[in-house]
Amino acid sequence: MTDVIVEFNDLGFQYRAQAKPTLYTIHLTVRRGEKVLIAGPSGCGKSTVANLINGLIPFSYKGEITGSVRIGGRETGEQSLFDISHTVGTVLQDSDAQFVGMTVAEDLAFALENDCMPQKEMKGRVREIAKILDLEEVLRHAPSELSGGQRQRVSVGGVMASDVDLFLFDEPLANLDPKTGKQAIELIDELQKRTGAAVIIIEHRLEDVLHRYVDRVVLMNEGRIVSDTAPDRLLSSALLSECGVREPLYLTALKYAGVKIREEMHPASLPELSLTEGEKEQVRRFFLENRGKGEKETRPELLTVKNLSFTYEKSHRKALRDLSVSIREGEMVAVVGTNGAGKSTFSKVICGMEKEDAGEILFRGRDFTSLSIKERAEHVGYVMQNPNQMISKVMIYDEVAMGLRLRGVPEEEVRVRTEKALEICGLYRMRNWPISALSYGQKKRVTICSILVLEPEMMILDEPTAGQDYRNYTRIMEFLRSLNQRGITIVMITHDMHLMLEYADRAIVFSGGRIIADKSCARVLTDRDVVERASLKETSLYHLAELCGAPDGTEFVQSFIDYERAHERA
Repeated sequence: MTDVIVEFNDLGFQYRAQAKPTLYTIHLTVRRGEKVLIAGPSGCGKSTVANLINGLIPFSYKGEITGSVRIGGRETGEQSLFDISHTVGTVLQDSDAQFVGMTVAEDLAFALENDCMPQKEMKGRVREIAKILDLEEVLRHAPSELSGGQRQRVSVGGVMASDVDLFLFDEPLANLDPKTGKQAIELIDELQKRTGAAVIIIEHRLEDVLHRYVDRVVLMNEGRIVSDTAPDRLLSSALLSECGVREPLYLTALKYAGVKIREEMHPASLPELSLTEGEKEQVRRFFLENRGKGEKETRPELLTVKNLSFTYEKSHRKALRDLSVSIREGEMVAVVGTNGAGKSTFSKVICGMEKEDAGEILFRGRDFTSLSIKERAEHVGYVMQNPNQMISKVMIYDEVAMGLRLRGVPEEEVRVRTEKALEICGLYRMRNWPISALSYGQKKRVTICSILVLEPEMMILDEPTAGQDYRNYTRIMEFLRSLNQRGITIVMITHDMHLMLEYADRAIVFSGGRIIADKSCARVLTDRDVVERASLKETSLYHLAELCGAPDGTEFVQSFIDYERAHERA
C-alpha cells in the first residue's frame, strides 16, 4: 500500500456556476502518519481542497478539474465516493449535520452496517470505539442530548469505525468551549498516534490547534498555496498577517514589546518558546511601562437581573439558579462558560423566548417581564448561535431587510441601511444569492447582519464570530465596536478568549446555571479556579508573563489589553 494518501499535482478547479477558478496550480502531498494544518482566510479555497480530498468534488459539487488528484494512490476519477470514504473520514464543522442514527450506538455503527459487518463483530467494534472515546455511558442517548464535546467525539467515532487512512477535520473547534476545544485537539493528537493515519485539520484558530504538534502548516490565499512549511518557520515570517490569519496572542505581545520573532525561538509552541534574558527583560519593561493606562468609567445601569431562575419544563432541568447581574449602558460584555452552563438560556429568558420561574428583569428601571417578545425586540436584538434557526427568507437581501420592512421603514431607507450592513458584513457581492448556497459561516454573517441593521439599544450575540476567518471576525467585531461607541450595548456569548480580551469591558462567567464570576477579562483568565470551573482556558499571555518573570500576571494581561486598545485602534 502506498505511503502517500493525498497527492495534488498542478491542480486547478473551477465551479460550474462561477466565472473564475477557485484553485490554481495546487501541489500538495500528505503521507501516512502526518498531521497537517490547512489555514487561510475565507474564500481562499480551503473547503474546496477538503471537498477534493473527501470526494464531494466531483461527485456532489460539479466543476472543471485540471491537473491530477490522487487519493490513496488512485485518481479520484477512477474511484466512487464509497471507495474514497474507505480512505478518507471527514468530521464536519457542524457535527449535528453528520448524525444519522437515533442513538450514539446507532451512529457509531452506521458505517459498519453499510459494510455489511456481522452484527456480533459490529457491536464489539462499537463498544471498542466507545471505550476509546469515553462514550460508553451515553451509547443509548440521542445525539441531541449530548454536550458539544461529546457530539464531537461521536462524529470522530463515526469515521473511526471505518479504519480510514486519513482523518479530515473541518473547523473542529468552531462550536466548542475553550476547555473542550483543547480536549478536542488532544483527542485528534491521540487518534493520530493510536491509528498511525494521516490527519488534516482545517481551522481558523491557529494558536488552539498548535496546542499539539503539527508537522506542517499549509497556508492558502486567493486559491493558491503560499506556504507549506513547519510551524516555527511560518510563525517567524510575515505571511500570516499578509494573508489575514490571526497569529498566536503571545507572539503579538512579543512584537508589541519589540522582540523579533525568530525560527530558532520555537514560536509555534509556548512551552518550548526560547527567549534570551535580554528579551525577557525587554518584555517586562515594556508592559510595566504600559500598566494601568486603560480608561475606566461608571455608567448607568441598562439591564438589571435579580434572583432569576428558570427550569426547562420537559426535562425538569434547572438551567438558571438565582442569578443577579447588571449590564450598564454602552458596555461590551462577554458571557463565557462551559457548554450547557446556561448562557444561551439566560439570553432567551431576557428576550422573552423562555419564561422565568422567579426573579426580576428590569430595563432602564422598568419591568421587562411585562413586555411581549415583539416589544422586547424593540430594545434588545438577539442573534442565535445556530443560523439555521433564524433564517426564514430565500434570498440574502430579503433576509437582512425583513426586520426593517416589518417595522414599516420606507423602502428607500430599507435599501440604504440594508446595503450598508451587507457591505460591513462582507456580504454585499452576494446580496442576490440564495441563502441555500452559503456556508455555515456565511449564514452566520447573514443572521448577524439582519439584527445589526435594526440597531437596537442592546444586542445579544451568541457566538458572533464562530466559523469566521480573522478578516471577517475583525470586520464584524469592529462594526460591533462602532455601534457600541454610538451607545449601543453589546453582549457577546463566546468561547473565543481572544475576542473576550480584545473587545469586552468585563466578563460574566457561567457554570452550572450560576454566575461564578463577574470581573475584568484579565482577572477571569488568570484565575485558575474560575478557568477550571467554567471550562475556559488560561490566556497564553499569562503563561508568557510567567516565562518572562513578570511580577503580576493579571496586570501583565491587562497592560496588553490597554496597549492594544490605545494603539491598534488609534
